[in-house]
Amino acid sequence: MKYQEWSCTAGHPAARAALEAAGIPALAALVLSGRGVTTPEEARSFLASGPELLHEPMDLADMDKAVARIRRALDGGETIAVYGDYDVDGITATCLLTHYLQSEGGRIIPYIPDRLEEGYGLNREAVEALHSQGVGLIVTVDCGITAVAEAQLAASLGVDVVITDHHECKEVLPRALAVVDPRRGDCPYPFKHLAGVGVALKLVLALGGPDRREALLERYCDLAAIGTVADVMHLTGENRAIVRLGLAALRRTKRPGLAALLREAGLGERPLTSTAIGYTLAPRINAAGRMGCAQVAAELLLTGDSARGEELAKLLCERNRERQAIEAEIFAQSVALVDATPPQERQALVLAGLGWHQGVVGIVASRLAEKYACPTFMICLQDGHGKGSCRSFGGFNLFTALEACQDLLEGFGGHALAAGFTIDADKIPEFRARLNQQVRSQTGGTDMVATLTVDAEITETELLNLEQVEALDLLEPYGAGNPRPVFSLTGCTVVTLAEVGGGRHLKLRLNCGGRQFDAIFFGVTAAESGLTAGDRVEVAFSPQINEYRGWRSVQLQITDLRPALTRGQRERAIYEKFRRGEDLTPKEAALLLPSREEFVLLWRYLKGRAGPGVVEESPRRLTRNLSRDWGHHAPFPRAMICLEVFDERGLIRLECRPDALHIVFNAVQGKVDLNESQILRRLRQMMGS
Repeated sequence: MKYQEWSCTAGHPAARAALEAAGIPALAALVLSGRGVTTPEEARSFLASGPELLHEPMDLADMDKAVARIRRALDGGETIAVYGDYDVDGITATCLLTHYLQSEGGRIIPYIPDRLEEGYGLNREAVEALHSQGVGLIVTVDCGITAVAEAQLAASLGVDVVITDHHECKEVLPRALAVVDPRRGDCPYPFKHLAGVGVALKLVLALGGPDRREALLERYCDLAAIGTVADVMHLTGENRAIVRLGLAALRRTKRPGLAALLREAGLGERPLTSTAIGYTLAPRINAAGRMGCAQVAAELLLTGDSARGEELAKLLCERNRERQAIEAEIFAQSVALVDATPPQERQALVLAGLGWHQGVVGIVASRLAEKYACPTFMICLQDGHGKGSCRSFGGFNLFTALEACQDLLEGFGGHALAAGFTIDADKIPEFRARLNQQVRSQTGGTDMVATLTVDAEITETELLNLEQVEALDLLEPYGAGNPRPVFSLTGCTVVTLAEVGGGRHLKLRLNCGGRQFDAIFFGVTAAESGLTAGDRVEVAFSPQINEYRGWRSVQLQITDLRPALTRGQRERAIYEKFRRGEDLTPKEAALLLPSREEFVLLWRYLKGRAGPGVVEESPRRLTRNLSRDWGHHAPFPRAMICLEVFDERGLIRLECRPDALHIVFNAVQGKVDLNESQILRRLRQMMGS
């Protein structure tokens, strides 16, 4: 319904068994084995999340120069500006470094540019204003890697600049005293996926020295976790450790404003997960920057006053509700624009509008990219100029795409998956044409397909119990590089359905394999689902624990659903998947693998129907007659595997015509060993035998 295709990871029964034997719960072992973690040693490495994963901060290029200059500024009583960004990563990074430097006695001015008035990154006016306030050192966090002209201006004013960032680097780096960015081509730091706040944390750990690192990590990992999750960084390796430690620290945070925001967002008593940060906490912090008041969020994270923290938390939640209303309006306008867009301009959506709120279009771009399965570029127009935000789809590299169009742009920056740019309005048509051509070149002209990755099909519904679902927390934190597990169930019957949440969501009760489960499908109405009681469906879902009035039960949070395939449709789909060269699950491979007896009976059947060495047979008749001869249901795909093996081993020549199978018997000398068939070997390998 939401996704055009579901791609189910092929399982590895032997690996799953080995992981379970090592003490990993069955459901978690099913996920890990499907993701290529095949040994207990690999599992221990993947699941590791302690401080031992953290690398030496001084290994970052220019970190020694950054530490030396900042220490000199602290010792000399200089005024230091911490210059950040207005998104969650930038706000948390600004607050983390500001708090540390203030605790060291520094005279600090935290500066977050206004999203609507100043835009992203260092700007000339801000540099000049900070200089007039007596700032002798600007330290950037989560920005600055493309600020070549601004760093040069600062130097001309006698203001030193230390850049810490994590965005992609262009060919020319700013001429700053230090440029700390793990993505620098000459940076030896082994982990390249730190968030901006992660780099800021590394700077603080370097400034504090080896003896204080454990205490500083404990003090600041909550802020680092929030920024890392919100910026959709890979939650593997070092980031996994930062977020895991941060989630534990968040529950006992000593920041009054952050504690108040957790309560106001309804997370006061609930378990804190990366999902809760990404979908509940981060949007409220982000709303401040999107609505042009990032300083509100910064004050909330820095305040030591509980009453002020409560007041700011309520204000952030109010701003978030305003953001949601504006987002809904722009989304509706954008859908109308897409509907009026010619098909040849839909490989990449480039939409522009007057009066669009610059702080909200990035979220709308994400929703449109998912809805229309293509990269999306949203441009806010004002006075003949446009400020754009873009989001990727299907692995399309936005940074590379913008680089290829830089002759049309006033400026750009960001990541492969999310970026921003500025452009003259009159250049938008050419920009649109080039981006559509880039996508066509990458895809060969075929449409991108919204594909849902399913970790495993659940064939044993007894696995969906409280103990096994709770044990999935072993895999936390979830995020990029380690997504929340998605499973599927086939042949489920809709028992009841009802709209909840003011009609915005769909609550279902499903009968699956004789067991009944409650399920919730967020953001989908009954009309949109097209479901009625009694319908048979396949569901893709993430299992969760639902608590209601002291009662705990397993609930399926639906990611997608679709009508259940008939047996014949499902068999043919598996066969086509095999023909495309995709891996099958052991269960799917077993459905296609014929027995020796079935080979023998099919050969006898063909010989009995052969005229002058030729058989013409319709697929339907072949399946019906084989089912009679085999004494059980004969899946047509399995019969086709038999025929293809005969063809591969030289016994017949098989030709698939529109309405019939044309089979010619070959003259063969001696015996032919079917077990030498590459087709059979591949199927047996997929079965794990």
